[in-house]
Amino acid sequence: MKRMMTLALLMILHSSFFALHTAAQKFALVDMDYIFKNIPAYERANEQLSQVSRKWQAEVDALSTEAQTMYKNYQNEVVFLSAEQKKARQDAIMEKEKQAAELKRKYFGPEGELFKKRTSLMSPIQEEVYNAVKDIADLRGYQLVLDRASDQGIIFGSPKIDISNEVLRKLGYSN
Repeated sequence: MKRMMTLALLMILHSSFFALHTAAQKFALVDMDYIFKNIPAYERANEQLSQVSRKWQAEVDALSTEAQTMYKNYQNEVVFLSAEQKKARQDAIMEKEKQAAELKRKYFGPEGELFKKRTSLMSPIQEEVYNAVKDIADLRGYQLVLDRASDQGIIFGSPKIDISNEVLRKLGYSN
């Protein structure tokens, strides 16, 4: 019986210590989408990326259209062409398709121009927001700050712990 009482007392003490330790941790939420939408430089950068993306896509589309036109013309004239002319036309069509694919890769590939441009435009803004979040977390003693916008496992977040507006104020964008 004495062992049971000691064991029960140890379990109570352990759970009390765990509850105190857990309660001491502080958490906060931010909504990165909301923050970025309220930063004019971020919106301008997005618009600039959209414009350059449309321009580059038009260039790729023009080459693809040219290759399709060449192919249609080839199909219409194939019966009148010699073997050498067929081969030359096929090679020209394949070369045009290759140029379109290379241009698309150059602009839109994983290490393409759009990726580089996005990195150069967005990284400074994202770094500034990260530093503001970190400063507020350090100031307030938050051990964890979660992004509400990422939808990765947050079922509910109290608006009381959302520091998005505070981050915007720290960055100089009040609302």
